[in-house]
Amino acid sequence: MKLLILGATGSIGLHLVEQALAQGHLVTAFVRNSLTTDLPRHPALQLIQGDVLDYLTVEKAMSGQHAVLCTIGAGRKGFVRAEGTRIILRAMAATDVNRIIVQSTLGVGDSWQNLTFFWKYIMFSLLLRDAFADHQQQEKYVRESHTDWTIVRPAAFTDGNRTGLYKQGFPANDRRITAKISRADVADFMLKQLDNDMYYYKTPGLSY
Repeated sequence: MKLLILGATGSIGLHLVEQALAQGHLVTAFVRNSLTTDLPRHPALQLIQGDVLDYLTVEKAMSGQHAVLCTIGAGRKGFVRAEGTRIILRAMAATDVNRIIVQSTLGVGDSWQNLTFFWKYIMFSLLLRDAFADHQQQEKYVRESHTDWTIVRPAAFTDGNRTGLYKQGFPANDRRITAKISRADVADFMLKQLDNDMYYYKTPGLSY
């Protein structure tokens, strides 16, 4: 498939690019600065430099793609996830690209119940409040779009290896999860949704 990966140089995006290339996909990586990137050199990898908030550049990168993987963010800051995703969805509509897989976070919506007290009231209510609100708005834009969407809600990231062994799509009252997942396994799950319609229009959680 021809894949557009936005947030390609982020901690999830790098794994997405690496794994997608290993699977034989043709990858367009959307990056802020093509000169400062850890992305591999590969004949099936194209870099497009631009700002996700610049509609015209995003539309140009979108043209001809089969699917979009979105893992954009700005650390603890807000705005970029939601506004960038709104622009991505607009570009998808203009170029007839329908499939999008978006990385959000465990805790949004009904998955709030999956969180511990620490994540509810210390991290997302205080320290990461702006980022969490950004994810909430991002999900709203995706849900209201006319795309074939899947919103992935991973737990707290670790630097572990890709295992392919994790819990997915668990109920909101499941407190048996560890609330941790490796970045490599987040990428693994997102790529598996390319040929899987189980989670169309759904928001599966992801955790060990």
